[in-house]
Amino acid sequence: MATPRTRKTALAVLAALVLGAAAWLAVRPPAEDGAGPAATAQAAWGGAPGQAGARGSSADPFMAPRPAGQQDGPLADPLLRPGLRYAMDELLNAALQSGDVRDAAELKRRLQALVDQHFGADVRDRALALALRYVDYRAALGKVAPPADMSDAKAVREAMQARDGIRQQFFDRAEYDALFADEAALDRHTLARLDIDANRSLTPEQRDQALRAAEEALPPAMRAQREAATAQLGVAQQTAALDARGADDATRFAERSARYGEAAAQALAARDTEERQWQQRLDQYQQARAANGEGPALQQLRQQLFSPEERLRVDAALALRGTQRGSGG
Repeated sequence: MATPRTRKTALAVLAALVLGAAAWLAVRPPAEDGAGPAATAQAAWGGAPGQAGARGSSADPFMAPRPAGQQDGPLADPLLRPGLRYAMDELLNAALQSGDVRDAAELKRRLQALVDQHFGADVRDRALALALRYVDYRAALGKVAPPADMSDAKAVREAMQARDGIRQQFFDRAEYDALFADEAALDRHTLARLDIDANRSLTPEQRDQALRAAEEALPPAMRAQREAATAQLGVAQQTAALDARGADDATRFAERSARYGEAAAQALAARDTEERQWQQRLDQYQQARAANGEGPALQQLRQQLFSPEERLRVDAALALRGTQRGSGG
């Protein structure tokens, strides 16, 4: 029987996976060829196993950029390749989709059964050992609260460093680089921009120069990801403004077309429809649970209303609703 402690750990892992714990600090980079992260990750492994670096390095991976060329060439570690983090997430998602998880031990047993579907035989044992630690890391990560004010450079830096301290507890330097180096580069860029915005002594020309320098410090692929993230932020801000005004579909389409073009406006309209349908299904599920409680009937309704991927989000989405209502949002 699962203990309260193991249930709490499993719930923390589940929440981290559903919400993308620390998503407030990161941008998930797309595959360069347009394929999804899973396809990118699955194509990354092969060859002879290598050796990871020693754990407990005194270097700070977060503040120190990854050396150019590390893990490149014929001697590159066959496990610690680009896409490793997303492969870990895919493996955990697969384990969670196998059914409800009551404790972390059960989740780890499922990982053992599924690891061969995600990693080759040459790295299978190392990948499993890493995945088991990754479960504990994701649970621990749930203890790091996002900054109350994302424009507060000091608070954001402290949260990022707290998160990185947890990462360094669970992973050695080579593993850290493979899992988080790209995200750390974006984090440093975020902090640089926050510091620039907070420096009131800069003239407009100095500020523009500092911002350009911060952009140029990113690798080319990171700059492209930053541009994509900025565009997504603009879309989100416009959508929030339209929602606040209660704009109808015609108004939303017109304003989005003027800013992003008709094709983008059509895609965003489809996203609006999907979001409304998602909220309606959440309403139906929440009302059924309030009326009848937990039980087989509710589980059957859950299966009917939501896809396997959506089921991973249901509990977190309902919890978020409760938080928003409790705060008057």
